[in-house]
Amino acid sequence: MLRFLVFTSLAALVLAELTPQPRYLEDDNVEMRVVGGEVARPNSWPWQISLQYKSGSSFHHTCGGTLIRRGWVMTAAHCVDRSRTWRVVLGDHNINSNEGGEQYMSVSRVHLHPNWNSNNVAGGWDIALLRLTSEASLNNKVQLGALPPSGQVLPHNNPCYISGWGRTQTGGQLSAQLKQAYLPIVDYRTCTSYGWWGSTVKDSMVCAGGGRESGCQGDSGGPLNCGVNGRWVVHGVTSFVSSSGCNATKKPTVFTRVSSYIGWMNGIMG
Repeated sequence: MLRFLVFTSLAALVLAELTPQPRYLEDDNVEMRVVGGEVARPNSWPWQISLQYKSGSSFHHTCGGTLIRRGWVMTAAHCVDRSRTWRVVLGDHNINSNEGGEQYMSVSRVHLHPNWNSNNVAGGWDIALLRLTSEASLNNKVQLGALPPSGQVLPHNNPCYISGWGRTQTGGQLSAQLKQAYLPIVDYRTCTSYGWWGSTVKDSMVCAGGGRESGCQGDSGGPLNCGVNGRWVVHGVTSFVSSSGCNATKKPTVFTRVSSYIGWMNGIMG
């Protein structure tokens, strides 16, 4: 369901313990989605946005993102670290048709995390903020995503869902409709152990899934929606999967841990 961009610059990346290379989950030429899972009920994740770039006279989906203030979107740095004309679509479900509830917003400024290095996704810092040219109108289809308190880390197997329009399987079909997949948290100790991601994963990241379902190309930048105390909280920004396959065994989808960046985001947004 989710999209990620796969950049050739990762080809030279050597990772510890010979784990498969991480891959971004968006692609300029291919639409991608969540692996496994199901089509989400329309607008059931009302903070989910489609990030699109202009090519010729048309816009094309490349990543997901989360509306966190009426004029601000959170996404992955690797989605927007090139100069392009971007737009954000709010309230969307089928990205191939206009269903009447969408809001189309231009992006006035891109704020990449200053430590982001496009040649090293495994280094972390894969987060960006987009300033919209106007403020979203909140309604039953468009809402703000709730963010966690700074530093919060969820326990192993905490229930979460990834949502997005990425590939439904490695090299597979694309999804026009927003999909969701159940990806429980994999704790840091497990995710960094031998045979899993090892030292590729940092404590500023969140692992989730590791089984049949995962994020995939086209899901990058989108939310990891986690159930916490009876509400949905966005704990992750979709970052990378294994180059050996989107749902490779013991290679859970890796997300930027939102709670590591609350101070930075508040500083940018004021």
